[in-house]
Amino acid sequence: MMKRRTFLAATTAAATASLFPAIIVRGDEKKNTVLGQGDFKYRVVQGWGVLREREGVVKNCHGIVETADERIVLLTDHVKNNVIIYDDCGCHEESWTLDFPGAHGLSIVTEGEGKDQREVLYITDIRTNRFVKTTVEGEVLQRWGWPEDSGKYENAKQWKPSWTLHKDDGEFFVLDGYGKDYIQHFDKDGKQKNIFGGKEGGITHWGPHGGIYDDEGLLIAMSDQQYLMKLTDTGEEKFRVQLPGGNPRQIQKAGDHYFVAHLADNWPKDRDSPGYVSVLDKDFKVIANLDGNASQYDDDGKLQKMSALGKVFTHPHDLCVTKEGSVLVAQFLSGGTFPIKLERV
Repeated sequence: MMKRRTFLAATTAAATASLFPAIIVRGDEKKNTVLGQGDFKYRVVQGWGVLREREGVVKNCHGIVETADERIVLLTDHVKNNVIIYDDCGCHEESWTLDFPGAHGLSIVTEGEGKDQREVLYITDIRTNRFVKTTVEGEVLQRWGWPEDSGKYENAKQWKPSWTLHKDDGEFFVLDGYGKDYIQHFDKDGKQKNIFGGKEGGITHWGPHGGIYDDEGLLIAMSDQQYLMKLTDTGEEKFRVQLPGGNPRQIQKAGDHYFVAHLADNWPKDRDSPGYVSVLDKDFKVIANLDGNASQYDDDGKLQKMSALGKVFTHPHDLCVTKEGSVLVAQFLSGGTFPIKLERV
């Protein structure tokens, strides 16, 4: 697919970076600081995605995805513009809002066939206790509230949907990452089929935050528990991947590799501790840490505690590996930082 870059867009991006330099690399670190190890090394693209106030403002950047035509969709919890759409150069295209003060999880899904095929967004809100399906342009197509008939909740406030995970056949799962830790299974029409997990299902609180549907199962980022967990469609645990010194908030898969956004290396004990991004191979071995120390395994194959370097990231919350191989990172609680783009070197 031909990229959407134009001379005007490239010129505008350069001008934006010049007028609004992003303070990304901290302290006296050089702007060409290389992050990562081995085959996964990256540099920061200075000024990418930094907007004028009239174009868009962010409070916290929670989710980020790429469309089929290589636009970037950013989810924020700023009610003025929950969604900001960039072209591939990082220039602003449009913004819209759902008036979600707790906009949190963002997933992009292709549905339909032939001329009816389109991309849609699933967006969760942990403060208004609901999630929606929309077009990329912002039209709300479907809404869901709390699972009142499940018998698991006394009221809507106990249910705080953090992310949606999608199967190729249209079915999907919703994680209650900030409430009671249940996982709902929906059919392709959006009707609940099952609900599992929670305390009685062996899901630890402050765990199921984000994830993906991968290889016939749910691969879940268990945030404060510092591991990834693989579950079947009915909630049976298959395995865990321990990530000591991490706080996995979201997972993206690119080829045979998994990219994991860690909010911080000592969260929640130290909420000022910085985060980093891990790259795992197909066997879930950490092979690179972007803005983190290189991973170390002992003689028994046990991963030793990892840590952040703190040169670039504050609190990575989600990431997107683009078709061109760059990594875009959306950050929570980072002083209104716009997405950080890393290009591979």
